[in-house]
Amino acid sequence: MKQRNFSMQAYWEKIAENWEPLLKFKGTSQKDWEKWQKEAYTKFVELLGPFPDPTSLEAEVESSVEDGELIRERVVFNSEEFMSVPCQVLRPKNMKKDKSNPAILCSHGHGAFGKDTVAGIRSTDEHIRSIKEANYNYGEQMAKAGFLTISPDLRVFGERRDGFDPFPGRDVCNVNFIKGVLFGIYTLTLNIWDMKCCIDYLETRDEVDPNRIGMMGLSQGGTMTTFTSAYEKRIKAADIISYVNPWPGFAIKRSNFCGSQVVPNIYRYFDTDDIAGLIAPRPLLLEMGIYDNCFFIHDLLKGYQGVKKIYKVAGVEDKLWVDIHPGPHAFAGNKAFDFFKKYL
Repeated sequence: MKQRNFSMQAYWEKIAENWEPLLKFKGTSQKDWEKWQKEAYTKFVELLGPFPDPTSLEAEVESSVEDGELIRERVVFNSEEFMSVPCQVLRPKNMKKDKSNPAILCSHGHGAFGKDTVAGIRSTDEHIRSIKEANYNYGEQMAKAGFLTISPDLRVFGERRDGFDPFPGRDVCNVNFIKGVLFGIYTLTLNIWDMKCCIDYLETRDEVDPNRIGMMGLSQGGTMTTFTSAYEKRIKAADIISYVNPWPGFAIKRSNFCGSQVVPNIYRYFDTDDIAGLIAPRPLLLEMGIYDNCFFIHDLLKGYQGVKKIYKVAGVEDKLWVDIHPGPHAFAGNKAFDFFKKYL
């Protein structure tokens, strides 16, 4: 008797078994890489869909206070006609305003507090616990290491979330993704646009050298760092923390993703290592926790091997750094400081 199946989960897993993205990197020479890079970047931008129309940032520093050895600012700017972005900007008190300093765009992941924990805000015991569990305050740590950092809220997170539980029983990321699809507008693309506007803002800062801007992020922040750095070439160095691993594992088998982290047809053409590979020849650091229970180490290592192949064929293997650390789903902080000091 013919075997029947009624399970959609089994259906997707069967499709994923032998799936190969159409633009999976297979090159063996630098010429192959150059051809792939051009074709893949064009298709990647096409998949992202339309970006919003540019608008004046009208940036405002709403507060500026000394916080220990740092200056902490609350900055708000417009990214499009109907949307504004709240940020925390941190810098050393002695940073000169001579357009010579490096800056890092620090993206948060999922969680209750958005940008705040990345920027080291300790308003409650829950904030402190979140920072401790994931070594999450990398925006603050990098500022103490001498960088100007900007930590924005992504859409539907932090101050940009429409209440604690706007759609009871439903994932706010998925609901907003579906709403956007009605218009052919994708949440991930909108967030990339907002990250682009963060860079636009950084370029206006008296402290910042526009040629010394990097990006980093954990988890969904790793998603944002991967996709934004692949698209936005003004990012000179990137630290992807616990993200690059094959779609079949974390997405298809475990459904460990959301509508804020995908655009339609992405896996038809690319796995995550291909997207990260679009960052080449710029410097890239991949961080992986051995005890990560969000993105498993055996999958993260597969992602690393795919990126490593691209960087090797491109002739820039020395610009790919890796930090495999004995920790959980967290910022390791072992190599990131030296990495950004070298390349920014």
